[in-house]
Amino acid sequence: MDAVAEVKSRLNIEDVISEYVQLKRTGRNFKGLSPWTNEKTPSFIVSPEKQIWHDFSSGKGGDMFTFVMEMEGLDFKGALEHLARKAGVDLDQFRSTKPGTSAKLKNRALEVLELAAKFYQKQLTVNKPAYEYLAKQRGFTKTTILEWRLGYAPNTGFALTNFLTKQGFTTDEMKRAGVVIQRTGHTSDMFRGRIMIPLADSRGQIVGFTARLLEDEPNAPKYINTPQTVTYDKSRQVFGLHLAKEAIRKTGFVVVVEGNLDVISSWQAGATNVVASAGTAMTEQHLKELKRFTGDIRLCFDADRAGIDATERIIPLAQKAGVALKIISIKDPDAKDPDELIRKDVHFWNQAIEQAQYAPDWLMDRYKDEVDLKSAAGKKTFTDALLTTIRRLRDPVEQEHYLKEIAKLTDTSLEAIQTKFANQPAPQVVLRRPKNVTTAFDKTTVEYQRLQDHLLAIALMQPKLRMYIKDCQPEFFSDDPRRKVFEFMQQQPDFKGDPKVAEQLQPYGEYVKILMLQFEEIYQDLPLNDLEEQAVSLKRRLIDRYVKIQKHQLAESMEQAKSEKDIQKLLGKVDKLNRLIKQTTP
Repeated sequence: MDAVAEVKSRLNIEDVISEYVQLKRTGRNFKGLSPWTNEKTPSFIVSPEKQIWHDFSSGKGGDMFTFVMEMEGLDFKGALEHLARKAGVDLDQFRSTKPGTSAKLKNRALEVLELAAKFYQKQLTVNKPAYEYLAKQRGFTKTTILEWRLGYAPNTGFALTNFLTKQGFTTDEMKRAGVVIQRTGHTSDMFRGRIMIPLADSRGQIVGFTARLLEDEPNAPKYINTPQTVTYDKSRQVFGLHLAKEAIRKTGFVVVVEGNLDVISSWQAGATNVVASAGTAMTEQHLKELKRFTGDIRLCFDADRAGIDATERIIPLAQKAGVALKIISIKDPDAKDPDELIRKDVHFWNQAIEQAQYAPDWLMDRYKDEVDLKSAAGKKTFTDALLTTIRRLRDPVEQEHYLKEIAKLTDTSLEAIQTKFANQPAPQVVLRRPKNVTTAFDKTTVEYQRLQDHLLAIALMQPKLRMYIKDCQPEFFSDDPRRKVFEFMQQQPDFKGDPKVAEQLQPYGEYVKILMLQFEEIYQDLPLNDLEEQAVSLKRRLIDRYVKIQKHQLAESMEQAKSEKDIQKLLGKVDKLNRLIKQTTP
C-alpha cells in the first residue's frame, strides 16, 4: 500500500469534507451546500462507499485529495502532507530510494498472513480437541467454520515458522506480519495451542489474528491478538465487517458486540449485520469505519461492570463521530452475552436488537437506578451526567424533550434545568473557510460539462440507451476523461459489466465513480421511457451548446483572418455547424 492508499484507509472522506461543508446523511450518501456557489438547495454529494464527492452546481468532483487541493489552494504533495498529518501517517516510511518498497513489504506481510490462515485451517482438521471445541462446545457448523476460516495453532512453538520458511519467507517478513515473536536467542510462533480466528479488513484480506485458549488456564490470557503491524491496527479493526457489510446496507443498521465468537454465533443464527470491536476498547475510528455503511449503530457489550462503563464511554465518541447510537440490553438473567442468548433462542437475540434504546434514554435509565433522585447530591450527579450528553444533540426539539424528562425525574422546574443547560453551551462547530474559493465561474463551460456528464452517466449505466450517442463525435466531449469514456462506449457498445473494473477505464476510475454517483442520485429510479427522453434531450442540448461555442470561436477567428482562403475555410466550418444543428432540431 502506498502513502495515498494508507491515508485513504485511515480517513473517511465525509469527515474530511465536513470540516468545510455541513453535511447531512441522505440514505447511503451525504448532502450539503456547495462551497463554491451561493446555492440554497444542497447539490454537493459525498459518497462514503465510493469515497468520492461531486458538486452538481459547479461541476467539480473527485476524492478527498482533490477536495483539499481545491479548498486549501494546495498542490497534490501539499494535500498529501496535510491529510497524512490528520491521519497520523508518517510519510517518511513511504520515502525510499526504491519506489514501492513499503508497498512490497506490506504485500509480503499479507501473503504471510494468508498462508498462515490456510496453515491454521489445515491444523484444525487434524486436531480433534480443537475441532470438537468449535463444533460441540461452541455449536459451530462446518459451513460456519469454513466461512470464517477458523483454525488451530499447534502447541509446538515452531510449526508455523518452519512451514513459512519452506514457502520462501524470511523471519523478518514473519515478524512484520506479527505471526512470530523473538524469544531469548531464537524466533518462535506467536500463537501456540489456541483456536485461531482470522481478522480481515472490509475487503476480506487477512490482516491479523485473534487467538483463544482451548481451556482456561491460570495466569494465561483467554484471548491474545496480533500486535500492531503494518497490516493490523487495533484501533481501526472491525471484526466481521467483510461478511456483514451487505447485510448492514440492506437492514440500514449495524450491531456491535464485544466478542468475535459472539459475531460468529449471530451470523450462524441468521443475524448477519453484526460486527465486533476489539473487546470493549471501541474507538472513534471504529465508529467512523462503520459510518461508511450506516449511521445507525446498535451497541451490545456484556452486562458486567466493564461492559456498562465502556458503553457509557462510547456515547460521547458516537456523538462526535456523528452517528446515532442505540444500546441493546440483555435482560435475561441466564445470559450475560449475545452468544449465550442465541444458544437459548435466537428469537430473544433478535428481540433484544429490535428493542435497542436510543443512547440518551439508556443513559437516563442507568443513572435513574444508580443515584438517589430525592437528594440534592443525586439530582446534581444525574443532571451533570445527562446534560453533557443532551448538549451534544443537534436537534433543539430533541434537546427540549430530554430537558423536560430530566426536570420531571428530578422534580425540578424546567426553568432551573434550562438555566443549568444554558450556563454550559454546546461547543459550536466552526467550518473551516476555503482559502481559494472562486465565485466567478464560466457558466457556459460548467453547463457544457454538466450536459456531457449527465449524458455519459445515462449511457454508461444503461447500455440500452447507448444508441443515442452512437452518432456523436469525439469533439463534442472535452478532451479529458469525458472523451475517453465516450470513446470506450463507442468501441464497446455492448459492455454491461461494472464500469469500475473495465480495463480501459482504469486510468479514469475517479471520473467513472462520479458518473455512477450522478446516475444513482438523479436517474436510477426513472423508468426506461423517461430515461430515453432524458437522453434525447441531453444529446440535443449538448450539440446545441457545442455549436454555439464553436460559432463563437469561429467569429473570433474570422476577425483575425488575413486572406480570402482563410475566410472561405472558416465559412465552410460554419456551414457544417449549421447542418449539425438542423439534424438535432425536433
